[in-house]
Amino acid sequence: MILLTGATGAIGRHLVRRLADRGAEFRALVRDEAKGRALGCAYAVGDFADPGSLTAAFDGVDRLFLNGPGAAPVDGEQPMVRQLGSVIDAAAAAGVERVVKVSVWHAAPGRPLSEGVHGVLDRRLAESGPAAWTLLQPSGFLQNLLAPGTFTPDGRLVGRYGGAPVSHIDCRDIAECAEVLLTGPPRPGESFVLTGPEAVTDRELAARISHALGRTVGLAPLAPDEVSAALAAQGLPAGFTAGLAELLRQVAAGSLAGVTTAVPDLLGRPARTVDAFLADHLPAFRAALRLP
Repeated sequence: MILLTGATGAIGRHLVRRLADRGAEFRALVRDEAKGRALGCAYAVGDFADPGSLTAAFDGVDRLFLNGPGAAPVDGEQPMVRQLGSVIDAAAAAGVERVVKVSVWHAAPGRPLSEGVHGVLDRRLAESGPAAWTLLQPSGFLQNLLAPGTFTPDGRLVGRYGGAPVSHIDCRDIAECAEVLLTGPPRPGESFVLTGPEAVTDRELAARISHALGRTVGLAPLAPDEVSAALAAQGLPAGFTAGLAELLRQVAAGSLAGVTTAVPDLLGRPARTVDAFLADHLPAFRAALRLP
């Protein structure tokens, strides 16, 4: 039995469908019962912040897909280490044999925001007990192109990475890699840096989106400090905005420019391209840009 955390997220939704299609035995861990019913699969209601609620969710579970919320602060604090740490502890107590965790590229303790948070959690997982653990370390998500704030009100792509290319990956590929690692032979102690098949700059992304939509989509570059200042003006904590600026400076220096073969190695096919992603999500991009 597989337990899925993050089942309603960008990766989890696809993984639910993949596992259901292959007839795998699994359940999703959700905080909201209505969202569990909407998934159309077996589910357990529990909360990362309530370790006692996790016990029933792990009944009969031998494999865990561990994927949590983003590393944004809540009321000025970072709860992710505590919350996902409680899931790791519950998995160890339940005798889970295999854990596949979604981490981030360049995760290490002491690094800014998500990189530092996942660095701490990855180390905790490795030290948690006998479970065979495997890490997925993806590059930037193509699905983030559909997130609020990606486009300006006048329809330009907000560029945050200067002229540096990024090897964006489709979350569907991440889900399929997780499926392979959860249902196939274990790959204990291995980490897979997951990227798309190419790295593209913000300007190249704007050109690809323009071609897909048949209209010009311009670029609105923002420097890391400008992004940080805008978020600070919205009331986000100074520590978070400073950490975000540092992450953006790293990406602008090329930290996500590499392309790996991990996706084709695991799946036996190439990773999905930017153009394929755009073709599959044209209605969503039209809606985001308020196009007819």
